[in-house]
Amino acid sequence: MSVRTLPLALALVAIAAVAGGCQEMKKKEAEEAAKNTFACQLDGERLLVKFDAGEARLLLPGGERVILYQIAAASGVRFTNGFLELRGKGMELQLVRDSVVSPLVGCVPYVPDAPG
Repeated sequence: MSVRTLPLALALVAIAAVAGGCQEMKKKEAEEAAKNTFACQLDGERLLVKFDAGEARLLLPGGERVILYQIAAASGVRFTNGFLELRGKGMELQLVRDSVVSPLVGCVPYVPDAPG
């Protein structure tokens, strides 16, 4: 390798290292975001629930994002924003909208897709 091509070779190695590090960082970010996140079925469609510091963040089947805030419950958990309510114990959760109770079924820990 000549002295002239050495800087180019070093630059290519540095770029490859940064690109690999970025993919690893994206993977770690996706894993961190998935903690305390669950995928459930609501009327046959997927709904995501992420529990975080006094709130529950929902990604509804239509793509709408909703934040519910934790309120006191006699037992289990209860979150609301005044329009929607999420309540239950463990993975036995229900979503209440307009006084209609809909069970969330098949709740499992969310596994993000591999970054592409």
